[in-house]
Amino acid sequence: MTQTDRDRLVALKKAQDKKMTQRQAAQELKISERQVRRLLRKLRSKGDQAVLHGLRGRSNRRIQKQAQQKTMEILSREVYRGFGPTLASEYLEKKHEMVVSKETVRKWMSQAGLWRPRKQKVVEVHVWRQRRERFGEMVQWDTSTHQWLEGRGETL
Repeated sequence: MTQTDRDRLVALKKAQDKKMTQRQAAQELKISERQVRRLLRKLRSKGDQAVLHGLRGRSNRRIQKQAQQKTMEILSREVYRGFGPTLASEYLEKKHEMVVSKETVRKWMSQAGLWRPRKQKVVEVHVWRQRRERFGEMVQWDTSTHQWLEGRGETL
């Protein structure tokens, strides 16, 4: 239970014990009086759990344990040894008709020890040149082997 839930419970208990009116509780909680009455009914029937949302701890998106176990059985086969999460999720979709995101497969494979993330090497994109002493000072040098004088003199 979070601190917000506790504060809400305190206000509802005060309203239940008639130490505070329902209107005052509604103003304190920033909800309607009707909502306070509904929460008070729920408080009488369920107790302190009334302030918690009914779906807390559940997820509509969670993949079932059976599907996860089946996926891990498939990826544990010798054929899939050495596959990364992205390739594994593509093969699961193509060959086994199991649609699982690559991030979910990455998490499952890491937990099962089938794949270990490696640190990415940071490549220096641009190496800065040493600054010159004065503004605008820069050596310009033409290193091309082109015959600039077209054979009328030495190579420059």
